[in-house]
Amino acid sequence: MIHHVSVPAREPRHVAEVLAELMGGACHPFGPLAGAFMATSGDAHGTMIEVYPERATLDIPASDDQVVFGENTAPPKTWPFHVLLSVPKEPEEIERIGAREGWRAKTFGRGMEGQVPFFHVVEFWIENRVMIELVSPAMAREYEDFMKNALLTQMNDPESLRRMQATHTKAPG
Repeated sequence: MIHHVSVPAREPRHVAEVLAELMGGACHPFGPLAGAFMATSGDAHGTMIEVYPERATLDIPASDDQVVFGENTAPPKTWPFHVLLSVPKEPEEIERIGAREGWRAKTFGRGMEGQVPFFHVVEFWIENRVMIELVSPAMAREYEDFMKNALLTQMNDPESLRRMQATHTKAPG
């Protein structure tokens, strides 16, 4: 179980406030890093998302002590990271919140082109740069059923892999 993750943002406080709203929780300053905030869910698992300024890095210090914060002077436009997060909201409400913020939020099925989706998620693009997949309680059950059942065998089938990659790989442009 993942209890917390960190994501970068241009406006960490605002992003943490929106994430807290989606989780039904609260936004708080994140003490170890100036300008960082955390969205807490208030759930029984302590689910939290730390939101760092976009230039923040996590580094191994020369002293080999615990993690320290550094700076990335050239952060990327988008980030090769995502997390699937269960929230107590329905897809329509999630999409309304995204629209209000001017952030892309759209429901998609995951799986293979031309086939019934394995499960559904709402792609919620924080500041249109970092994607998190949000799922309602019903969507979470759909995901859990997929992960618990034999459907994972399709992940080892070459033709299934080719079809999934065709759905998700950007054509050279």
